[in-house]
Amino acid sequence: MNRICELFNIEHPIVQGGMVWCSGWKLASAVSNSGGLGLIGAGSMHPETLVEHIRKCKQATSKPFGVNVPLMYPEIEKLMHIIVDEGVKIVFTSAGSPDKYTRFLKDNGIIVAHVVANTKFAIKCENAGVDAIVAEGFEAGGHNGREETTTMVLIPHVRQVVVLPLIAAGGIGSGRAMLAAFALGADGVQIGSAFAATEESSAHIDFKNMIVNAKEGDTLLMLKKLAPARLLKNKFFDKVQEMENGGANFNELRQLLGKGRTKLGMFEGDLNEGELEIGQVSATINAIKPVTLVMSEIVSEFHEIKRKFNDAESTF
Repeated sequence: MNRICELFNIEHPIVQGGMVWCSGWKLASAVSNSGGLGLIGAGSMHPETLVEHIRKCKQATSKPFGVNVPLMYPEIEKLMHIIVDEGVKIVFTSAGSPDKYTRFLKDNGIIVAHVVANTKFAIKCENAGVDAIVAEGFEAGGHNGREETTTMVLIPHVRQVVVLPLIAAGGIGSGRAMLAAFALGADGVQIGSAFAATEESSAHIDFKNMIVNAKEGDTLLMLKKLAPARLLKNKFFDKVQEMENGGANFNELRQLLGKGRTKLGMFEGDLNEGELEIGQVSATINAIKPVTLVMSEIVSEFHEIKRKFNDAESTF
């Protein structure tokens, strides 16, 4: 049996990214009900909001789901205790050291996965006792690794240094890409952008439409002096690029970023002044679809392409 399916007790080794302002209970439950693992993105939620989403997700699905928690979250202690108190069984942590909360979560019977962008942190994950590792290439949307290592290079590197179940992320939005990740050594995939543009995503409809209309080259990795993030090009993007090209320092960029830029763009739909986080794979997304259709297309294509390779192999 597939290691990711066995670990999370799911039908398909597909994990939905815990994206800020996109990944509420509706999206998480829809992915779980379709046989994958849905994640509530806690990074954009106040503690009381997280409680509400966990409870609604429980009502909407009897299947396993989890919560994604960026460890740089300002009220991290509150979130972790909410997760335990609400009986969440799976947590994906990111943006911090896996040493910080893995033992606490596992002592409370929770399965832990951690997101990394390099082999150094993959080894730290294994030493910290996590149950699975997400290796994310720089094609991914949102916050990203400073190494700018692509998924195709990162996955085999991580596979060489750890034995834990490995989930590939970054630039994956199809069954064909999923099969490629498996060929590189992954046991499963995490998909963000393709789910951000679904009907169940909590992103603003104008942002979803912008994702659908995105073309090749419409995203770039920006804000490298703060925390690298892949953004769609818009007026805010142009301001960031102008300041970075002009040698702006950390504090100047932080002042420009201010507070609430991602909410403004992704949740409230200000496509000019908002920060629009999405991956390179957005260029291949051509319609807003229900989660069930996205999942079935990915799974069907995966098996179809795998079958073709198996047939071709028999003629070698």
